[in-house]
Amino acid sequence: MTRVRRIPVGVDSQVPTGKTNAYVIITSNEEYQGDTGSRPEAILVDPPAQAPEIDMVVDKLTVSHILVTHTHPDHVGGVSVYADTTDATVWCRHGRVQRFYETTGVNPDQTFREGTILPVDESVQILDLPGHAPDHIGIETKIGILCGDIARANGSVAITSPDGAMRAYFVALRRLHARQPACLYPGHGEVISNPRETCMRLLMHRQEREKNILTAITGNATSVETILEQAYDKNITSVRDLARATVVAHLEKLDADGRIAFNRETKMVREI
Repeated sequence: MTRVRRIPVGVDSQVPTGKTNAYVIITSNEEYQGDTGSRPEAILVDPPAQAPEIDMVVDKLTVSHILVTHTHPDHVGGVSVYADTTDATVWCRHGRVQRFYETTGVNPDQTFREGTILPVDESVQILDLPGHAPDHIGIETKIGILCGDIARANGSVAITSPDGAMRAYFVALRRLHARQPACLYPGHGEVISNPRETCMRLLMHRQEREKNILTAITGNATSVETILEQAYDKNITSVRDLARATVVAHLEKLDADGRIAFNRETKMVREI
């Protein structure tokens, strides 16, 4: 029976929790039998750093595979250390080997694609979920989906240009919603026990922001800075750069949808 254990680890991150969730997916029915006995087989996901919290868990397991949901620094800092200490097979997204190496310092042993099923006792399958990052994936188990930074139980997720793609993020949320998982295991914060409602909440939040941006444009706002001032109804001084990159990601989506014309070089917008 598949078991998933969440291990929050303190990292240098912009997220309010200040922690990234590492996970172990235990894929065998064995129980830990002491230092000289058997150990359950497991997959280590998103180790943000070497940390005693992770060490205490993996020391009682046979970690056979290491994966990350995406290669942002707060999700990969422990890959190199745990690859060495566990001798596990390290995986990355097909076509993203160079990016993986540059962020982890590790050459992966294997690559996966959409639909890849990992060679473990229980069914563990890869889902493409780009949007937050171009190499972002989900890891689907029988008891839920490890969704990385696609969803959070509270608040919203940063989708910022150039690494993020808002159009892809909308698709990722709808895809998670359609798969009807029992729960979602996010990259930050608590396990999400109401995944479909959470996906809809996040989608509606983005749609509302998009509506505000379009309202600003129809009101003759033509620059990113002007749109930024009108699209947010709260003080964004402390997160202005993040908000600006989010607005750009929305404008890129609206341009791709054919609803506006957005010049990525001049950062100017016009209605169509």
